[in-house]
Amino acid sequence: MKPASPMDRAFLTDDPDAGHLLLVRHGQQEFPDPETATVADWVDPPLSALGQQQATAVGKYLADHPVSTVYSSHLSRAHNTGLAVAGAHGLDVSVVPGLAEIELFSQLDDDARPVDVLGEQAIQGVRERFVQARTWDVYPYSESSLEFRRRVGYSIEGIMAHHPGETVVVACHSGVINLITAMVLGLETDFVFRAAHASVSWLRFGNEKRVIESLNDHSFLRPVELLSY
Repeated sequence: MKPASPMDRAFLTDDPDAGHLLLVRHGQQEFPDPETATVADWVDPPLSALGQQQATAVGKYLADHPVSTVYSSHLSRAHNTGLAVAGAHGLDVSVVPGLAEIELFSQLDDDARPVDVLGEQAIQGVRERFVQARTWDVYPYSESSLEFRRRVGYSIEGIMAHHPGETVVVACHSGVINLITAMVLGLETDFVFRAAHASVSWLRFGNEKRVIESLNDHSFLRPVELLSY
């Protein structure tokens, strides 16, 4: 057998001992009414009708892949997407709360409306700062970027350490997927790309390396009406 080149070793190319981590974003959720929604309303909305179709589509797409285990966050939109993938393989879904989405405005009361606390102008300013900086630290009364990185980092590393050489699906959230991508690439930003609902991003892991194989695969959501962001 031809010895592996430095490039092969750096990127785990054709490494038979490498594991595969499939990061699946949840299907589209039911979006709360922004005029009346409280902090609690944004935390755990269920899948929409389209989101359920998207979850079914990604489950079918991954049905022929050798998935050994499926994880999800405890939030219903991610958990139900994970169930759609796991069902095709006769698997259960293991829940890891540390894979939940960033906790925006979590320091406010559940029944509070951020606009009532900060004012409309300040809310608009926060949103504009996020567009420019792409870091969660622009949001006041929220989980910090460092706290988010810590809990997502140890959650995902624990999963990979527990399943060396296996193909693992993690059904989670756009912020989580972006954060993992940023950590692998060594970037300080919290957001790298816009993940489509039910998209799949592929990573390899092994030999203390984490390598991005592809991001935001949503080819299976065609026809176009199944694609949303």
